Amino acid sequence: MPEVLNAADISLLDRARSIIALRQRQDWHHIGCAMRTRSGAVFAAVHLEAYVGRVAVCAEAIAVGMAAAAGDTDIAVIVAPCGICRELISDYAPDAEVIVPGAEGPERVRIGTLLPNKGTRTTP
Repeated sequence: MPEVLNAADISLLDRARSIIALRQRQDWHHIGCAMRTRSGAVFAAVHLEAYVGRVAVCAEAIAVGMAAAAGDTDIAVIVAPCGICRELISDYAPDAEVIVPGAEGPERVRIGTLLPNKGTRTTP
């Protein structure tokens, strides 16, 4: 069930918007991400585009990498990750919550809600 954003969530959303506003560079950095770990640390990053698409790196993955470099990957909340990044976030923090667009504006949901069958294997 989606939850209404609290003040800390709104601040995180603002941080994601501000990092892209600050670092946006046409054709290189056009997506921003911000995440908060359970320790309260906030990591913000921009997407790294590349002429070779396979080399491009999502802002969310960079933020998780920044947190890993700091030894703090227990993600509490992250702003609007793409599908691939949802998998990454779930691997590092299966109890994380994400801020995603909702019918009435941004809302916070558990990562498992976005990946309902993760870890479930079926045989063909």
